[in-house]
Amino acid sequence: MEFNRSSGILLHPTSLPGPFGIGDFGPQAYRWLDFLADSGCGLWQTLPLGPTGYADSPYQCFSAFAGNPYLISPELLRDDGLLTDEDLIDRPDFPADRVEYGTVIPWKLQMLQRAFGHFTDDPLLEMAEAFDRFKLEQSDWLDEYALFMALKDANDLRPWGEWDISLRMRQSSAMKTARKRHAEVIERHEFMQFIFFRQWEALRAYANQRGIGIIGDAPIFVAMDSSDVWVRPELFFLDENRQPTVVAGVPPDYFSPTGQLWGNPLYRWDAHREEKFSWWLKRIRAVLKLVDFVRLDHFRGFVGYWEVPAGNPTAEQGRWVSAPGVDLFKKIQSELGELPIIAEDLGVITPDVTALRDAFNLPGMKILQFAFSGPDNDFLPHYYPVNSVVYTGTHDNDTSLGWYYSAPEHEKDFARRYLTTDGTDFAWDLIRAIWASVAVFAIAPMQDFLSLGTEARMNYPSTVGGNWQWRMDDSVLEDEGLRDKIRQINYLYLR
Repeated sequence: MEFNRSSGILLHPTSLPGPFGIGDFGPQAYRWLDFLADSGCGLWQTLPLGPTGYADSPYQCFSAFAGNPYLISPELLRDDGLLTDEDLIDRPDFPADRVEYGTVIPWKLQMLQRAFGHFTDDPLLEMAEAFDRFKLEQSDWLDEYALFMALKDANDLRPWGEWDISLRMRQSSAMKTARKRHAEVIERHEFMQFIFFRQWEALRAYANQRGIGIIGDAPIFVAMDSSDVWVRPELFFLDENRQPTVVAGVPPDYFSPTGQLWGNPLYRWDAHREEKFSWWLKRIRAVLKLVDFVRLDHFRGFVGYWEVPAGNPTAEQGRWVSAPGVDLFKKIQSELGELPIIAEDLGVITPDVTALRDAFNLPGMKILQFAFSGPDNDFLPHYYPVNSVVYTGTHDNDTSLGWYYSAPEHEKDFARRYLTTDGTDFAWDLIRAIWASVAVFAIAPMQDFLSLGTEARMNYPSTVGGNWQWRMDDSVLEDEGLRDKIRQINYLYLR
């Protein structure tokens, strides 16, 4: 797909409605795509689709290549003959408006265990053959990921840095023994990945059939507790005990006086350069097999990143270190051609970051909630270039209505005057402003289309717990008035 004038909605699959405690790739996801298409939208944006770990964040995954098994649809498993109606009766009384991960995760894993048991007891020939093909085609990451997850299971889910030294250091005899000892669990994790990709690929095909492109999300850094770091420690700054020596973050700014300490291990870019960026090429290829466009999170980190010594309690003490973004993107472009990449160029943006973005003709991002300090703010729509992707807000922002209720009065006053509004329908005022702009893509979170307040916020950056929980009410997918209202602005602004 190409960057042609279009519009879309940001909604992570976990936020879809449904009876199983968390949104998934089942019937409601197909209804969601119908809603998008009937609304005249051409884009669906998600957060990263990887297997979530620490604090349930999609930006801290156990693998940069695997999928999140909690998104697997029980109903589609039943349709495939891998579950029965009886298997789905004993589900807890899940809340409809939020994800309670502590309840959902054990039930979902038990359900997936049942499906795996049915599969191994009486595999359908066609599916068994497809599973074998999947394992062969994905072996370059799947073998190690499944072993990694089996070892996490055997170690009470503790981070791999706390495992026995023979496993932590991947000693060959220990690896051989582990593969034999945990063979069944390894195959179960392979099976869950097979089902994830099977269901997602069918859903994506339906999206494309209905004229919808999917925008995915790739964090620049990977989690320390991931198969990526465990398998390829030489690509990261780790000490002789495989512990990070420096970690990622961002320095103090107006919004965060102590900065943000993310804690991800940092790349040894010299090692990546020596292998001609093969790990990165594999990663970008993998995400582009799942989505049509990819938002590269923290794009500025490909030019320079904030390095914090490991063990520091905040990100205040650190230094800027350069990264080989030009060489990396030249390599990616030479291998993949034109890049369907959106550069998340927010934060401290220096001229070299802009130069890298523009050298590869990548659209950057604009956030309208950031715009209302005054008429010289380049987040205002009259400054937008065509080659940009604009949002009312993202998953890290408050909802637009929540922002309006909590913003300083002078910013609210400027926003009302700029938008020529009295503020009674503020979220939609923002939506109309970015839809009317010249930017190639205009996107808003579903919460803004529903005019929801802070109670529907998806994430509070730099906080742990209570995030990633919001879910949409099932009635929305039947709301013809909302659908028609979205279709009207898409018609008016030729999106």
